[in-house]
Amino acid sequence: MRTVTSFQRLKENNEKIAMLTAYDYSTAQVLDKAEIDGILVGDSLAMVALGYKDTYNISIDEMLIFVKAVARGAQNSFIVGDMPFMSYNLTVEQGLENASKMIKAGASGVKLEGCNEHILKLVRRCVESGIPVLGHLGFTPQLMNTIGGHKIQGKTSEKIEQILESAKKLEEAGCFAIVLELMPSDSAKYITENLKVPTIGIGAGKDCSGQIVVTDDILGKFTDFTPKFVKKYANLDETVSNSVSMYIREVKEEIFPSERESFKLDERERGKLNL
Repeated sequence: MRTVTSFQRLKENNEKIAMLTAYDYSTAQVLDKAEIDGILVGDSLAMVALGYKDTYNISIDEMLIFVKAVARGAQNSFIVGDMPFMSYNLTVEQGLENASKMIKAGASGVKLEGCNEHILKLVRRCVESGIPVLGHLGFTPQLMNTIGGHKIQGKTSEKIEQILESAKKLEEAGCFAIVLELMPSDSAKYITENLKVPTIGIGAGKDCSGQIVVTDDILGKFTDFTPKFVKKYANLDETVSNSVSMYIREVKEEIFPSERESFKLDERERGKLNL
């Protein structure tokens, strides 16, 4: 069973942390069986699973449905519930209440974006209440409209020091690890080397303590767009498309279902019906 101490132990032993996203029971089972270190039920499911154009529209109630599904499928992985837009930004009490809902739904911890005074207070309250927190710096999707889109962060020494300062504040507040998204690998390396807690990179190079990407991206299942930092390990879109086309053809040509996939009526009952 993975816990927050598992992440720290991996960092101290110079072993990389492997995380992926999951939004459903069967995917969680597969990742858990493969012994993934952590599973993020990311708000990316807004686009990948629900078809929204971005992550802004998904609610805490929708997120909880997917957290529950993943928790049923993963028995050993550390499950992080991504706190969606405006589910923790109004008051510390609001954020703590919604974070507690994530834990009750089966998450092991929650993820919060940013590092202002409100976030730091909320991190402390969560940790004091027994809720582990994964921080998130660099490119923060929930602030995309204010930072001007999908832009690489930490491109100057001044900006890198600012991100490091924020990371240290999150570390001090109690975050067990910090996601660094969309920044030069040198920047992420510098920040990682100056923190005690692990960093989890997404588009931030190989020198972070670990990596996380969207499972549907690496499997080639989600095709609306593919980030530069994603490596495809399979092409499920093509595989599924070919399989569905074959199914359609076999149904229309009466190849499927065959005798093998069918059930037989008892001969005596067939006789009663003159079959």
